[in-house]
Amino acid sequence: MPLSLFLIALGIALREADRIHFARGRPSSASAAALIALQRRRATTWTPTLLLIGQWVQIAGWWLLAGHGLLAAAAAAAGVAVQFRHLQEISHFAVHGVLARTRRANQLLAEVFVHHPLGLIPVGERRRLHVREHHPNAARPGVDPNLAELHQAGLRPGASRARFARALVYPLTWRGIRSTTTGIAARLRHSGSWHRTAAIGLVLGTAYLTGGWPALMCGVLVPRLLLYPQLAWLSLLVEHTWFAPEPRTGSPTWVESGRCLRLYPHNRLLARLAAATWLPYGDLHHYARSAHPAVHWNYLPPSRHLTQPHFTPDSLLIGPRSVIAHHRRALTVHTVTRSSTAAPTA
Repeated sequence: MPLSLFLIALGIALREADRIHFARGRPSSASAAALIALQRRRATTWTPTLLLIGQWVQIAGWWLLAGHGLLAAAAAAAGVAVQFRHLQEISHFAVHGVLARTRRANQLLAEVFVHHPLGLIPVGERRRLHVREHHPNAARPGVDPNLAELHQAGLRPGASRARFARALVYPLTWRGIRSTTTGIAARLRHSGSWHRTAAIGLVLGTAYLTGGWPALMCGVLVPRLLLYPQLAWLSLLVEHTWFAPEPRTGSPTWVESGRCLRLYPHNRLLARLAAATWLPYGDLHHYARSAHPAVHWNYLPPSRHLTQPHFTPDSLLIGPRSVIAHHRRALTVHTVTRSSTAAPTA
């Protein structure tokens, strides 16, 4: 167990190099243009590489821990799921071209450290879906691929309470698990995907050699197939007012303030917990990310260059001002509106 804790601590230390590098001379308040100019001067490849290596060193520490009993195995499953979620968000900035110094380095780091070993779609495809299709069309029915994904899971007007509840945990349902596994399998069957197969095989083999069957099951399969998809799904739910965005025209900041939300604006403890686990690397500040997608996460907190978006819910699940209550009300209103405007039958 001491070695596992050492590796987790070492991974955290390696990740700190990136934060320290970008923190030097960082202004407490500045425009997005000034922040982008600063991050371009600071752009490097070695700190994001250390950052990604640090994530996998932490994962190795959790693999070692998994073999120390049932409680340790459960902790390892949760810990690895969080690290997978962190890897996903780091690669998000590579997709936008602001992780490393060059486009080639962004592509290479995202593929080698994230998309290949986790069995995700190719970086180029993710760039098309996210940058070209989602960003200009966030929350627009028939155009936004993310909204289409929510609809397919059951979050659509007319959904019953039971179906709405199942959709909130879609990755943990049979349909969701099947979608996750078939998606990974399809990517491995694709022509020329031997390197993806090799990367996943390397992860599975290294986990087994590090911590045996507990590491393989609780350190790879359970996090990758169940827990990490659910964390990513929850993060998707709290990005936008998906079913009731305020239609706006004007500057990007004005448009995004009407269709984004900001979770836990008045609860620092929950905000810090979310930022450390399921909303990492600026995802808690999704409004800032959407309004200024070219800004590095180290410069994202909205207090530096943005006010809050229009909707600032106090919680995820509980209360009338929770994210889930807002989504439910929006879908109900859409259902009533569609019913009232339907043509009368003879």
